[in-house]
Amino acid sequence: MDRHLEAFLEMLAAERDAAANTREAYRADLEDFAAFAAGSGVSLAGATPALLRDYLGRLRARGLAARSQARHLSALRQFYRFLLREGFRADDPSAGLDAPRPGKKLPTFLSSQEITALLDAAGRLPGRSGATAVAALELLYATGLRVSELLALSPSAITVGEAVILVRGKGGKERIVPLSPIAVAAAERLLAGREKPGGEPGRWLFPGRDRRRPMTRQGLALLLKQAALVAGLDPALVSPHVLRHSFATHLLANGADLRSLQTLLGHSAIATTEIYTHLTTERLQAAVARHHPLARRRT
Repeated sequence: MDRHLEAFLEMLAAERDAAANTREAYRADLEDFAAFAAGSGVSLAGATPALLRDYLGRLRARGLAARSQARHLSALRQFYRFLLREGFRADDPSAGLDAPRPGKKLPTFLSSQEITALLDAAGRLPGRSGATAVAALELLYATGLRVSELLALSPSAITVGEAVILVRGKGGKERIVPLSPIAVAAAERLLAGREKPGGEPGRWLFPGRDRRRPMTRQGLALLLKQAALVAGLDPALVSPHVLRHSFATHLLANGADLRSLQTLLGHSAIATTEIYTHLTTERLQAAVARHHPLARRRT
């Protein structure tokens, strides 16, 4: 093993208490670059900025994901900073390199028809599972709530005749979210089905097996996947977060403005909400391609 690499790995263990798996990952990434550098007759410690750029280009050409490229660059940066700090080099050849930016992953969402099928299937689940699944789906799709926000709701959040709920989101920030009459009715049916004469409705709208605690994320996810199976949908494509994406996508596609959507979703920055414009732009382009007379002309 290269003596500089060995010294670097020893530093990781002694000074940073890095786990064995972490040290092994650094070793593998740096030895991969060392083999590349050797092809140009350069040692690992003697690499130039140009050689590092060529290596990153080779990683891209190999089809490595941006996240994997960034991991390799991070290993190189830490290695050469170590060499600079210890006096093995007078400069850091990785200092001017930019990390690759991962492409934006477009959110997965369900079509309106798939949402309808999912709701119909949820209603066919046996016992209380059906009422719970329907209420959860109606609220998620009607409001775009995060799963943590949904499971934190109390029965008092649902008030007869009220068309809004107060939601406490990330960072304790509160926002008002409109409710559809159908979502309110589904929540009321859920509550009515578990109330006992003269009893309390409990602390949670969606309680867990232990009624003193809310339903877990895993429990809700499993319930939605059961509904997906009954609906004939891929369970891997159905989750509370996919319902949130579906809410946002359908709302924007039907004329909602981006600022309103930002408020409803509880995003602190408009840039987070803007990802949904990519979805609607693609749909608009497809619509133009199908229906505009000029788009159908032969070139």
